Amino acid sequence: MKKTFLIILFFLIFVFAHAQQMSFPRLSVTEPTLVTYSSNTDLPGWVRDVRRFDIITFGIFPFSMFAVATVTDFFRWWENEWDPRYAPFSRLFTAGAAELTNDEVLRTVLIAAGVSAAIALIDYLIVKNRRDNERRKAESLPSGSYEIERSPIGEPEEE
Repeated sequence: MKKTFLIILFFLIFVFAHAQQMSFPRLSVTEPTLVTYSSNTDLPGWVRDVRRFDIITFGIFPFSMFAVATVTDFFRWWENEWDPRYAPFSRLFTAGAAELTNDEVLRTVLIAAGVSAAIALIDYLIVKNRRDNERRKAESLPSGSYEIERSPIGEPEEE
């Protein structure tokens, strides 16, 4: 056993020492070109909608998780006939508190995720409705372009 270990150790030392002396071909490295975009106008509309949905869903999740966990704690307390071991947030402060079961934890997380997704869906529907109203309003205007200039009363117009 010891002999095998020594042979492997000497082999590794030889390989690493020899690898440092070997010359490897150099690869030519070219500078990468950075492509930037200035605003969301470069992205298709559906990508912006998915991005907004994603941001709202994950952004609201901690708040919905807190709210659902609080409601779950109060429900457990009520369900167990106001037993102090099931009081809201008692498991944070007392040693004898009843812990949540795995099913209750999973249910809490799934409900919080559903609430977050529902809020993001409601936001999507509101934004889509506003866009549709603006599009319909623009389509209902007569064709042609009008320039409206606003100037205070009493100032002479410059020509």
